[in-house]
Amino acid sequence: MGRILLLNGDSTQALPLSRSLKEMGYDVDVVKYTKWGYGSSSRFVRNKYLFQKHEDMEMYHDFLLPILKKGYDTVIPCDDYGAMVLSKCKNEFSRYTTYKIPDFDVFERGYDKHKLMELCQQKGYPHPQTVLIDGDNLKDIDIDKMLYPLLIKPNHTCGARGMTYVKNSEELEEKFPLIYKSYGNCHLQQYIPAGGHQVEVQLYIGDKGELVQSSVIKKYRWYPENGGSSCCNVSAVNPKIVETCYNILKDLGWTGFADFDTIEDPRTGELLIIEINPRVPACVKSAFISGVDWADIIVNEYLNKPHKQYIAKEGLYLRHLGFECLWFAYSRNRFKTKPNWFNLIGPKIFYQDMSGWDDPMPFIIGTFG
Repeated sequence: MGRILLLNGDSTQALPLSRSLKEMGYDVDVVKYTKWGYGSSSRFVRNKYLFQKHEDMEMYHDFLLPILKKGYDTVIPCDDYGAMVLSKCKNEFSRYTTYKIPDFDVFERGYDKHKLMELCQQKGYPHPQTVLIDGDNLKDIDIDKMLYPLLIKPNHTCGARGMTYVKNSEELEEKFPLIYKSYGNCHLQQYIPAGGHQVEVQLYIGDKGELVQSSVIKKYRWYPENGGSSCCNVSAVNPKIVETCYNILKDLGWTGFADFDTIEDPRTGELLIIEINPRVPACVKSAFISGVDWADIIVNEYLNKPHKQYIAKEGLYLRHLGFECLWFAYSRNRFKTKPNWFNLIGPKIFYQDMSGWDDPMPFIIGTFG
């Protein structure tokens, strides 16, 4: 039927995507960033292109261009760097393949965490208190009057990388220069105390600004506990937070796929906007098992073809066994967590780092890696 390229195809999100795309009749190729990835080990993947300099946009462009010239129906980013290079090089790459992503000025305004917080402040969208730091200089703010604890957060980073918890001004002065040196410009953000859920929202915005499809994932556990990747979550329905995220994307002028991270403030019960991920998230399998086939939606929207309208089911659990084991090893809540950690098997329990009994190698190779 055709060929589709996944960027960061060694990720766990590539597993449900490649399976669905193969069932749709496509050949799936991947650009992988490691030799020991999950998605690139799947039997549903045909060709693999290894590229380990993905943080360098110029090198990524030079690597990707000849691959796209081979002829792909479309290309789907599964990481921030892949989404960024597709946005930056949109005019050039669109000569050889078809995809839909915001122009880079729109992309940057949504992806830059501090710019997103500024928009939320201007429009009144719920978000944590945020303070911008110019370079590595802390002298422009009164660090003794900050509300501790707080988080040091890089303006541009993938997932929770670089995010650092500090309890007082001494820790801030000690750790901030190190984070700035590794990740560039940062901001300080109010730390939301434990007790609430993290909620992740996926949306696709059509060419006319309409909401095409959405899905919601509620996270129960993540590793590390003070700010990391999810290891246990459940499919959910929450029209209110979907509407909030949709309004933000309309204000940005966003088109295509977007994934929001939000966190619940346990003191108020309100969900606060944290960031926009401009690509398919790692835990997207939650949406797939709930009945929302994002591969069908994204590809057919990209190619201007019809697709189904999906209705998600609540209450289906997705666990990442590798992260769950790390969480259990280090958490003091291992025996009093909800849902119960030892509930490993059941009709409503699925695993993010497993493709299926008919495709065992991703779990073996990915876990080893």
